[in-house]
This record gives sequence, structure tokens and C-alpha cells, in this order.
Amino acid sequence: MAGNRINIDELVRPNIRDLSPYRSARDDFDSGLLLDANENAFGSPFDGSLQLNRYPSPTQDPLRKRVAAFRGVDHENIFLGVGSDEPIDLLIRIFCKPGEDAILITPPTYGMYKVSARINDVAVKSVLLDESLQPDPDAILSKADARTKILFLCSPNNPTGNFLERERMIRLIGQFPGIVVLDEAYIDFSSEKSAAGLVEKYPNLVVLQTLSKSFGMAGVRLGIAIADVAVIRYMMKVKAPYNINKLTADTALQAFDKLGQIQATIEKVIAERKRLAKALSGMKAVRKVFPSDANFLLFRIDDALEVYRELASRGVIIRYRGNEPRCEDCLRVTVGMPEENERFLSTLKQVLP
Repeated sequence: MAGNRINIDELVRPNIRDLSPYRSARDDFDSGLLLDANENAFGSPFDGSLQLNRYPSPTQDPLRKRVAAFRGVDHENIFLGVGSDEPIDLLIRIFCKPGEDAILITPPTYGMYKVSARINDVAVKSVLLDESLQPDPDAILSKADARTKILFLCSPNNPTGNFLERERMIRLIGQFPGIVVLDEAYIDFSSEKSAAGLVEKYPNLVVLQTLSKSFGMAGVRLGIAIADVAVIRYMMKVKAPYNINKLTADTALQAFDKLGQIQATIEKVIAERKRLAKALSGMKAVRKVFPSDANFLLFRIDDALEVYRELASRGVIIRYRGNEPRCEDCLRVTVGMPEENERFLSTLKQVLP
């Protein structure tokens, strides 16, 4: 199938297209006698080589290059944000006119797509995943119109954990009339490949990733958008001047020197996921354990809400997902360390009749 021939510039809101972005001092010079940014020349109260009294790089090119090499793309295809939530918000602001345009989501899915749209006064259209928890391309494409600017897909999907079929995603990327955002927060726990390399073929594709999951760095708040250079340029144009701080960038760079350790952790998570799924499947009250390509399991259980509350009262905190479509009577548990999983399983057995 040929790549989508969408013109990115024509999709962008006119005011964003014409925007003259704020130009920070570090966009012009980053070395020399720096008396241009009203920084505190006497330094910060912390020792170290990061020079925290100086503003960080607006572009963070060294880190973008490390991320790009890891994902097999060019660094100009990389945007770094404050978690994945920043690129989600930026994309809506770039492509959707408040009060006029809409995004399209496929529930059950990650909740921030809807929240960000509502904050920006952008309408939200929904097409449920089908009974097999896969997107329905015909239903999605029939609901999209000229005002439907962004389609959000999550694969592996949160909260269900399953990978979306590649053939369906390719069809949607190729035929959707706007931007397709593919959220791959959990991709490293899956046996399936990332779609990052497809951005060279499909200018309307944006792949979201994060260091919060497989890298175990949720507290750092570093998200990644991988997209066509034209999309990345607009994101760089609209973002805050210094959105990634020096501490985050330095910690992330160090993480890319520990990829062997990270991979070993991923393998441990996958092994525990299999063990946890087997144990849950053996419980009489558990009606279904959903297949997972993520670091969590969704399972359907009798009296789900009451079980959730009983577990919480005993200090075992999981998520009740039964109020979402296709997730009736479902709970979601994160794959923990072996001893944490044992405590969860033993406590669950205690609260079940």
C-alpha cells in the first residue's frame, strides 16, 4: 500500500502555521561569556557539572540522537516532551481548531486523549474496539470527516493490554484523512515490532513512546514523539522553550548506557506476566484473563468492584476498569516484582469466596 499523501501544512491550524515562535537565548548561543539570559552567574546551591544556573538546551540534540539510534530513525524525526502527555496536548493544539474540530478515539483506551481534547475545546468522537478488542477500520473511516483531525490508537492498548493488528493499523494510517497517533508506551513488552520506522512512509503518522514503562523511569517524565520532520518542526515551534530540564536529559542519557540492564528487566517482567496470568487463570472466580503485550494484565472476575475494594482495604492497590466499555467486571493489575505478585495473589485468594 502506498504511503498517505497528506500535506501536513494544510492540516495545521492557520494560526500555528503563521506563528513566529519565541526565540530563547540558547537558540542563538550556547557557549561563550553568557550574559544574555538573565541567569544567576554565581551559580546554583548544588555542586556538579550540569551548571543548573544555566538554562537547558531547547532542542536536546544529544539525547534526541541517542533515542533516534535506539529506535532506528533520524534524530530530526524525534520530539522530546514532558511525558507522552505533552505531545498529546501539542498535537491537538497544532491540528485542531477549538470549538470546530474533533479527535477520534477507540474505547476502551488511554484516558488522556479525551481529557486533552476537552481542555482544548475539541470534540471527541468514539468508535468502540470490536469484540476482539481490535479497531474496526470501516467504522472508523466512515465516522471521520474533514473536521476529524486526529485518530488516537494505543498499541499495546491500555487498559486491555493487547497489540492492535498491524494490517488494520496500516490501513487506517494510509486512509485516515488526518493525523494518526499510535501510542506505543508499552511496546518494549511486546513481541511485535514498533511502527517507528513507518514515519518515513506515512507523513501523517506520529508514534508516541516513553521512558516511563520499559525503562522504569516514570519519575523522570520523558516522552517521545516520532514523526515526519514537518510534524516535528511544528511541535518544536509550539512547545515551551526549555521543556526538557537538564536533570531529566542527563538521567535519560545515562539510561541509554544501560540498555543491557533494561532488557534484562523487560525479560523479568514478561516472565512474571506469564506466571501471573497462569495463576489468575487457575482461580474459579476469574472468568477471563486477557492476552497482554504490556506490563499489566486485565482480567474479568466475579464481583469485581467489591474485590477491588477489599484488596485496597488490605493495602493491595490495583485498578477497577469495569466502568469502561468492553471491560465490564474487569480489574487491571500491574506486573510487579515476584514478591509483590505473590502478595497480590495470596491476598486475592483471601478475599474471594
